[in-house]
Amino acid sequence: MLGDFTIFRSTVDWSELFHALVIAGGSLLVALLIHRLVFALLARLAARTQTPVDGLVAEQLRAPSRWAAMAIALAIAAKVDPWVARLWLLLGRFIVPALLGWMAYSVVCAFARSLDMRVEASSDVVGARSHRTRIAILSRTATFLIVFVTVGLVLFQLPGVRQVGATLLASAGLAALAVGAAAQPALKSLIAGLQMALTEPLRLGDLVVIDGFSGRVEEIRMSFVVIRMWDERAAIVPTSRFLDNSFENWTRTSEVLTGPVYLHLDPAAEVAPIRAEFERFLAHQPTWDQRTGTLYVTEARAGSIELRLAVSAATVADLFELRSAVREHMLDWLRREMPRALLHTSIAADTEKAEP
Repeated sequence: MLGDFTIFRSTVDWSELFHALVIAGGSLLVALLIHRLVFALLARLAARTQTPVDGLVAEQLRAPSRWAAMAIALAIAAKVDPWVARLWLLLGRFIVPALLGWMAYSVVCAFARSLDMRVEASSDVVGARSHRTRIAILSRTATFLIVFVTVGLVLFQLPGVRQVGATLLASAGLAALAVGAAAQPALKSLIAGLQMALTEPLRLGDLVVIDGFSGRVEEIRMSFVVIRMWDERAAIVPTSRFLDNSFENWTRTSEVLTGPVYLHLDPAAEVAPIRAEFERFLAHQPTWDQRTGTLYVTEARAGSIELRLAVSAATVADLFELRSAVREHMLDWLRREMPRALLHTSIAADTEKAEP
């Protein structure tokens, strides 16, 4: 490479150099002009369509296609002028794979964003989560592969890197062991991410419980999953944990859930008026979807009884509000209407035992 620069300095012909600059500059200007006209036409055509996807794809491809047009112009000029041919021979082997990788990355980003826009317009909440999860995981997988292949193609244009690659291929056995050992975590994460996208044990927006953490799935990466809890904390859980261990997914098929409210009362408490008040109050709650509204005595011990008030709602948020409202109202009603049903004696006894 240094020898080429030495020959270049020793054989400078300024007229030929000027001629080469004119040809290269003219070809670049023509390429930029054609690129601008083409994308101006695409912008007008996209403005006439009803969907914004066309404009989004064109905008994503604007920058890489501009540089690709300039590279094509230099490649054409290299066939006309030997000076441009030298420059293109020196730089083209790096520019071509980099531009191809950039174009592929832009196509993936445009495709992912267009699919996201279609998903946002969907009224199916569960289906939207499924599609959004697949789009996120598969687009990141494609991006990883594009970057990996592009960097590899660019680096292998360097003589030193090529010699290292030939040496590794010569010792294929040791190279395979070394590369396999080094790439095992990355390959495991990649396979786990693909398996997550295909089998969908959880999706973006699902309410899950794993390793003591409960919250909404905010982000799914190849190596980890971000769970946003109710107090705004974020739990970072490795992706493999969801495939190697069991976990709870409260919104696997839909947001519709049933939740309990427990009341621990005195054994002498009358259940019938409590049930009547619970049903009366529940009938006036807008968050109740009228699927489940039952009261059962689930435990009867020597000092207390346990009442389970089961309620249902259309979403997890509505269920939480409904359970809180039922719990607050029933306790307040018991204090006013049936104070003897509460465990005053048991609480007092527990307090006396707790005192030193």
